Amino acid sequence: MIIRLAKQCDTESLSKIQKQMTVSEKHKSSDPAALVLHYYLQNTNKVLCYVAEEKGELLGFQSLQRAEFDNPWGVKPGWGIVGTHVSPLVAKRDIGRILFNETHKAASIASLPMLEATIAADNPEALEYYDALGFQTYRTPGNLISKCYKVD
Repeated sequence: MIIRLAKQCDTESLSKIQKQMTVSEKHKSSDPAALVLHYYLQNTNKVLCYVAEEKGELLGFQSLQRAEFDNPWGVKPGWGIVGTHVSPLVAKRDIGRILFNETHKAASIASLPMLEATIAADNPEALEYYDALGFQTYRTPGNLISKCYKVD
């Protein structure tokens, strides 16, 4: 497996992962391609978006954005916003952890003091994943759980 930066040409494969997650009720998106382009590949606050690739197939991706003032998630400006998306077809292979190892390094280089991830309260697998990485719950807006992680 290799970890590399996402490219514009990955949009279709990343959208496919989003669709797989939507079908398995791990993600809620009506237009995965538009979401991938807007939030993960073309976002002006993007620090990076890594993909996990094996034998030419994308297995998952993780984005890192810098929170700006008035961001739609209410994340403290200057923090990093992490989004992890792994195909349910390859779950439990540590892909998320491998992606996070690289994202953590990039967050440190980008001088982000904290990372934040907001997860649906009805997604126990994602909550468990972020807990295992050391994220701590710090707020619960609506049916969401926001977790933060101090970057060392």
